[in-house]
Amino acid sequence: KEAGVDGCLVVQPINHKFDHSYVTKAMKDYPDKFKGMLLYDPSPSISPEQAVSKLEELTLQGYCGVRFNPYLFEPKDENDETEKRLVMSRSEAAMAVYKRCADLHAPVGVMCFKGLDLHFDDIVAMLEASPKTNMILDHFAFTSLATDQGNENFKSLLSLAKYPQVYVKISAFFRVDPDGAKAAAEDGFSTSNSYNKLKSERLDALLDAFGAKRLMFGTDFPFILDQPGGYKGSVDLVRSWLSDEDYASVMSGTIESLFGQWGSSEKEEL
Repeated sequence: KEAGVDGCLVVQPINHKFDHSYVTKAMKDYPDKFKGMLLYDPSPSISPEQAVSKLEELTLQGYCGVRFNPYLFEPKDENDETEKRLVMSRSEAAMAVYKRCADLHAPVGVMCFKGLDLHFDDIVAMLEASPKTNMILDHFAFTSLATDQGNENFKSLLSLAKYPQVYVKISAFFRVDPDGAKAAAEDGFSTSNSYNKLKSERLDALLDAFGAKRLMFGTDFPFILDQPGGYKGSVDLVRSWLSDEDYASVMSGTIESLFGQWGSSEKEEL
C-alpha cells in the first residue's frame, strides 16, 4: 500500500514445497490483491496424467501460472551430463504440464538460480516444443553483473528475444548487481544514485531487445525487505528509470496481459 501497489502475483514459496494451502488461503482472503503461481512437483512417481490433473485442480482454485524449479528435478541418469542439462524438457510429465499451460493461458516461470548457462538448452527445447506456452525468466534470468559468466549469460538471454513467448522479470536487483546493493547499503539508497550499472548494462538492453511489453516488475519478496530502499524503494527506482508508457507496461500492463486483470475472479475454462 505504501508503495502504491494494488496487487501482486504470489509464487508458491519453496519452503512450503508442494503444500499450496497458505497461498490458496491468501488468494481466498484477498481475491482482489493476490493471484498465485503454483510450484510444479517433478517427483518421478507422478505420471503425466496425474501431473496435468494436479495442474487443472490448482487452476480451478485460482492459480494462473506455474513455477518450474529445475533444481527439484531428478535427472534420469546422474552420470549423463546431457540428461542433467535437460531435466525439464526430457520429463514427460513436465512437458505434458508445460504444453497444457498453453491451453490454460498459464505462463510458466523458470528459476535459473545457479545461472542461465546451466539451463539454456533445456529452456530452448521447451520453447520450441510448445511455442504457445508463455515463459517467464525470473530475476533477470540470474545474469549476474559480478562475473564474466553472468555477462555471457546475459548475451544468451538477449538471444531468447527472438521467441515472442519469452518474458523477463525485472526483480531481485541485489542478486544481479551485488556491488550495487553493497554501495546502496554503504552510501545510502537513492533513486538517482543506486543500481546505475544494473540499469545501463541490463535493463536498457532488455528494453531494446524485448520491449517493455515483455518485461515485468518483481521484488523477490520477502528478501527485498532486507535490502536498502526496501519494497517501496525498488518501485520508486523503476519509476525513475522508465518513461510513463514503459512504466505502465512493466508495472502492470505486461503482467495483466499474461495473468488477467487483478480483481477478476474468472477462472480459465478447462
